[in-house]
Amino acid sequence: MLFNYSTRLTGKSRSDESNLALGAWLALVAGMVNSGGYLAFKTYTSHMTGLVSSMADNLVLGEFNLVSGVAIAVFSFLLGAMSTAILVSFARRRALESLYAFPLLLEAMLLLVFGAMSSSVAVGSPFFWVSGVAVLAYMMGLQNAVITKVSGAVVRTTHVTGMITDLGIELGKLVYRNAGAREGQLPVFADRRKLMALTRLIGSFFVGGVVGAIGFLQLSVWFVLPISALLFLLAIGPVCRDISAWHSQK
Repeated sequence: MLFNYSTRLTGKSRSDESNLALGAWLALVAGMVNSGGYLAFKTYTSHMTGLVSSMADNLVLGEFNLVSGVAIAVFSFLLGAMSTAILVSFARRRALESLYAFPLLLEAMLLLVFGAMSSSVAVGSPFFWVSGVAVLAYMMGLQNAVITKVSGAVVRTTHVTGMITDLGIELGKLVYRNAGAREGQLPVFADRRKLMALTRLIGSFFVGGVVGAIGFLQLSVWFVLPISALLFLLAIGPVCRDISAWHSQK
């Protein structure tokens, strides 16, 4: 049952329901990782708008070390998105079932790398800040590109600005009174399915933030283990199917 569920979420056969379910899980992961990044570095590693604004502010203030560090984080996010595009294209060319699982497996492994690095590098050192933020930003780029590709740029998971904007639009339609419409004018109706989907995604991100904050405060860097395990479980179904198909062809 786990393999089948995982395959529905990260396999190449897609549906609106599987896209939304995967989006909710990844929003949960993003919330947890974002909280961990803030607790460790006082920086939200999925928030590229804030990071680019920070670059501009620090440039004007003459804090060039901070500018270079933040620029590395932004570039890492960009590289993560590029990596997902490369991995998905590679899998599609070879007709693999694990089309969208590879980036999540890479993210899971990078979480473990981040955990190992955090336990061995001097906390508070400039290298720890730059390397840690870069790894987390790269992971968020990987993840956001996955759900962007599977949903056709409809669903995002690492930031909620667009989702809250869309939620506000739909809520505005919901409370709008259609009285007084002229003949031939179409009534305004909210997309209730979209309302529920947006609420679910935003809620997942928020719950992930709460769980991540509690987890990292209680377990410190060891909390990366359950997050990494969750990503492995999301990806395991299609990967096992591809391994089985490869063995059968030998």
